[in-house]
Amino acid sequence: MFTDRRIQRHQLPYFLRVFNSVTDKPVGFLGNVSADGLMLISQLPMMVGVDFQLRLKIPLDGNSQRVIDLNACCLWCHEDATPQHYDAGFSLQRAPPEYGKLVEALKQYFSFQPLPASA
Repeated sequence: MFTDRRIQRHQLPYFLRVFNSVTDKPVGFLGNVSADGLMLISQLPMMVGVDFQLRLKIPLDGNSQRVIDLNACCLWCHEDATPQHYDAGFSLQRAPPEYGKLVEALKQYFSFQPLPASA
Protein backbone atom coordinates (compact mmCIF):
# COMPACT_ATOMS: atom_id res chain seq x y z
CA MET A 1 0.00 0.00 0.00
CA PHE A 2 1.33 3.45 -0.98
CA THR A 3 1.71 5.70 2.09
CA ASP A 4 4.19 8.43 1.08
CA ARG A 5 2.77 11.77 -0.04
CA ARG A 6 4.12 13.35 -3.18
CA ILE A 7 2.49 16.73 -2.56
CA GLN A 8 2.44 18.40 0.84
CA ARG A 9 -1.06 19.15 2.12
CA HIS A 10 -1.88 22.71 3.12
CA GLN A 11 -4.49 22.76 5.87
CA LEU A 12 -6.72 25.80 6.03
CA PRO A 13 -6.89 27.19 9.56
CA TYR A 14 -10.48 28.39 9.15
CA PHE A 15 -13.13 29.25 6.62
CA LEU A 16 -13.98 32.80 5.61
CA ARG A 17 -17.42 33.63 6.97
CA VAL A 18 -19.90 35.73 5.01
CA PHE A 19 -22.25 38.10 6.81
CA ASN A 20 -25.41 40.05 6.01
CA SER A 21 -24.05 43.62 5.84
CA VAL A 22 -27.33 45.09 7.13
CA THR A 23 -27.69 42.89 10.25
CA ASP A 24 -24.03 41.77 10.52
CA LYS A 25 -25.31 38.22 11.18
CA PRO A 26 -23.49 35.29 9.55
CA VAL A 27 -25.17 33.79 6.47
CA GLY A 28 -22.58 31.18 5.54
CA PHE A 29 -19.05 30.55 4.35
CA LEU A 30 -17.21 31.48 1.20
CA GLY A 31 -17.07 28.44 -1.12
CA ASN A 32 -15.18 29.99 -4.00
CA VAL A 33 -14.59 33.35 -5.67
CA SER A 34 -14.12 34.85 -9.09
CA ALA A 35 -13.80 38.41 -10.33
CA ASP A 36 -17.53 38.51 -11.08
CA GLY A 37 -19.06 36.35 -8.37
CA LEU A 38 -18.83 33.98 -5.47
CA MET A 39 -20.30 30.77 -4.13
CA LEU A 40 -21.75 30.75 -0.64
CA ILE A 41 -22.17 27.63 1.49
CA SER A 42 -24.94 28.03 4.05
CA GLN A 43 -27.25 26.04 6.28
CA LEU A 44 -30.31 27.69 4.73
CA PRO A 45 -31.29 27.91 1.05
CA MET A 46 -30.92 31.33 -0.58
CA MET A 47 -33.73 32.90 -2.60
CA VAL A 48 -32.85 32.91 -6.30
CA GLY A 49 -33.26 36.21 -8.16
CA VAL A 50 -32.96 38.27 -4.99
CA ASP A 51 -30.29 40.89 -4.29
CA PHE A 52 -28.28 40.45 -1.09
CA GLN A 53 -26.00 42.81 0.79
CA LEU A 54 -23.07 40.67 1.87
CA ARG A 55 -20.04 41.42 4.02
CA LEU A 56 -16.66 39.72 4.12
CA LYS A 57 -14.44 40.24 7.16
CA ILE A 58 -10.85 39.57 6.17
CA PRO A 59 -8.56 38.93 9.15
CA LEU A 60 -5.39 41.00 9.23
CA ASP A 61 -2.44 40.95 11.60
CA GLY A 62 -3.40 40.94 15.26
CA ASN A 63 -7.10 41.33 16.01
CA SER A 64 -7.86 43.75 13.16
CA GLN A 65 -9.86 42.99 10.04
CA ARG A 66 -10.72 44.49 6.65
CA VAL A 67 -14.42 44.69 5.80
CA ILE A 68 -15.56 44.27 2.20
CA ASP A 69 -19.23 44.99 1.51
CA LEU A 70 -20.76 43.48 -1.64
CA ASN A 71 -24.06 43.78 -3.46
CA ALA A 72 -24.83 40.42 -5.05
CA CYS A 73 -27.71 38.71 -6.84
CA CYS A 74 -28.34 35.03 -6.15
CA LEU A 75 -28.37 33.20 -9.51
CA TRP A 76 -28.82 29.63 -8.30
CA CYS A 77 -29.08 27.56 -5.14
CA HIS A 78 -29.04 23.79 -4.59
CA GLU A 79 -28.45 21.33 -1.79
CA ASP A 80 -24.81 20.60 -1.06
CA ALA A 81 -23.35 17.09 -0.81
CA THR A 82 -23.12 17.76 2.93
CA PRO A 83 -26.54 17.17 4.50
CA GLN A 84 -28.41 20.30 5.61
CA HIS A 85 -26.09 22.64 3.68
CA TYR A 86 -26.75 24.60 0.49
CA ASP A 87 -24.54 26.05 -2.23
CA ALA A 88 -25.59 29.34 -3.80
CA GLY A 89 -24.02 31.20 -6.71
CA PHE A 90 -23.96 35.00 -6.68
CA SER A 91 -23.22 37.55 -9.35
CA LEU A 92 -21.56 40.67 -7.96
CA GLN A 93 -22.75 44.15 -8.80
CA ARG A 94 -19.94 46.75 -8.83
CA ALA A 95 -17.52 44.94 -6.55
CA PRO A 96 -15.07 47.28 -4.78
CA PRO A 97 -11.34 47.15 -5.61
CA GLU A 98 -10.67 45.40 -2.28
CA TYR A 99 -12.65 42.40 -3.52
CA GLY A 100 -10.43 42.12 -6.61
CA LYS A 101 -7.38 42.14 -4.33
CA LEU A 102 -8.94 39.38 -2.23
CA VAL A 103 -9.60 37.24 -5.33
CA GLU A 104 -5.98 37.64 -6.44
CA ALA A 105 -4.65 36.88 -2.95
CA LEU A 106 -6.78 33.72 -2.70
CA LYS A 107 -5.68 32.56 -6.16
CA GLN A 108 -2.07 33.04 -5.12
CA TYR A 109 -2.59 31.27 -1.78
CA PHE A 110 -4.44 28.28 -3.19
CA SER A 111 -2.03 27.80 -6.05
CA PHE A 112 0.62 27.23 -3.36
CA GLN A 113 3.06 29.43 -5.26
CA PRO A 114 5.55 31.60 -3.40
CA LEU A 115 4.34 35.15 -2.85
CA PRO A 116 6.01 37.80 -5.01
CA ALA A 117 8.71 39.82 -3.27
CA SER A 118 7.61 43.28 -2.14
CA ALA A 119 9.19 46.15 -4.02
